[in-house]
Amino acid sequence: MNQREDEREGWPVKPYYKRDLAVAYAPDITPVAALNRLSSWVHHHKVLYRALADSGYTDRQRMFNSVQVELIFRYLGRP
Repeated sequence: MNQREDEREGWPVKPYYKRDLAVAYAPDITPVAALNRLSSWVHHHKVLYRALADSGYTDRQRMFNSVQVELIFRYLGRP
């Protein structure tokens, strides 16, 4: 996917705060609940979690880097 296609989708691959990405996936619930939901999705999706861990992801980080965002979009789809 090229940059123009990313922009049309509304969510380009770039670093995002966890909270911002979580709220994008679940805009109808509180930010804390959205973070918990995203965390649950990531932990239950074993292939995604392993790929994130291989990219240097830790549960306590506050931002996803571009590589991690690309992985999340690949396995969960764009918000």
